[in-house]
Amino acid sequence: LRRFTLIQTLPGCHTDLSGDRHADRHFIATGLGSMIMSLILPFFTGLLFGVGLAISGMSNPANVIAFLDLAGNWDPGLAFVMLGAVVTFGAGFPILRKRQGKPLFSDKFTLPASTSLDRKLISGAIIFGVGWGIGGFCPGPALVNVLTGSAQGLLFVASMLIGMLVAVYRKS
Repeated sequence: LRRFTLIQTLPGCHTDLSGDRHADRHFIATGLGSMIMSLILPFFTGLLFGVGLAISGMSNPANVIAFLDLAGNWDPGLAFVMLGAVVTFGAGFPILRKRQGKPLFSDKFTLPASTSLDRKLISGAIIFGVGWGIGGFCPGPALVNVLTGSAQGLLFVASMLIGMLVAVYRKS
């Protein structure tokens, strides 16, 4: 018997071949397999997101700025991308909330602890929005642009990282 696996088995299917088995017959990957899955899943999720940004044209800051330019040459493309994201989340979140037990590749679901609108949340949203409007980037598209060799994307990501370091420094 193997002590770990790289791929989880489906619930109720051959869970006795490797790893630990629980009463609900959900397989829990252990050791190296768990570590690898905790790296592979986010990588492929991010890759899928990046490909979606590239296909939709939302990694191009000109498209984002055109969406925000209501008085000029307005482009509604970003609204359709946002609508697709909201519909997907709106359909998936209730399923997530109803799911009993643990997620497939983690110990627990991570949901926001606070639902209040405080000064830090509102000021952070304003800073994010102003930066998005000026640069035409938010973090996801900026990273896509860095991977394509864009100097503008690299400058944005460097500035974003500096801002994150300042926020961590101010918090401590």
